[in-house]
Amino acid sequence: MNFIYCSLIGYFIGTISPSYIIAKIKGMDIKKKGSGNAGASNVLILFGKMLGVICAVLDIAKAYLSILLAEHLFPDFIHAFAVTGCACIIGHIFPFYMKFKGGKGLACLGGVILKFDAKIFFIILGVEMLIALITDYICFVPITASVAFSIMYGVITNNSLGSTILWISTVAILLKHVENIHRIKKGTEAHLSYLWKPAAELERLKESTGAAPTVFNDHFNLDDDE
Repeated sequence: MNFIYCSLIGYFIGTISPSYIIAKIKGMDIKKKGSGNAGASNVLILFGKMLGVICAVLDIAKAYLSILLAEHLFPDFIHAFAVTGCACIIGHIFPFYMKFKGGKGLACLGGVILKFDAKIFFIILGVEMLIALITDYICFVPITASVAFSIMYGVITNNSLGSTILWISTVAILLKHVENIHRIKKGTEAHLSYLWKPAAELERLKESTGAAPTVFNDHFNLDDDE
């Protein structure tokens, strides 16, 4: 029963979507604007860096707090961390009230790692920042971080079942980023440098696609003729 209880705690807290709430306050459906992704990255695209950061922090916090709650309620359940953390990420990616189309799990993964060990969180954060800057693609961050943490958790804790459970969320994150990999191959995936060179990146994407990319149209009021 502890598996079920921790799964429910993680999943339903995970479905709480700051990005969805922020967009509703702003009078729009985040699934129909920008990238269509209910996550902090789309909030950043649509509403700016400040709200994007706030959204990311809230997503990190909900993962952290869901595990904290589960471990408090079930102190003798050795798999509370892995089950609740995995379920929270799954809830964020597949929220029932958004037809199972939520975010991509990066910030929630960060909250899970932070709850496990703050030092490991900052080490992974530093490595992933380098990966993002070198590749100029943010999508490589959740892919590599989720794989790395699932392996590290198993090695550090020697908890093979817990590691296997975390691999479920890793697979979910990987599947959510398949489309990003396809866009990279086509040259239509936005570079990370969009954040500080938006005009140059928009021009590059227009050259790649022959039109202003749809993902940015709503935010920049661009159309195919511009």
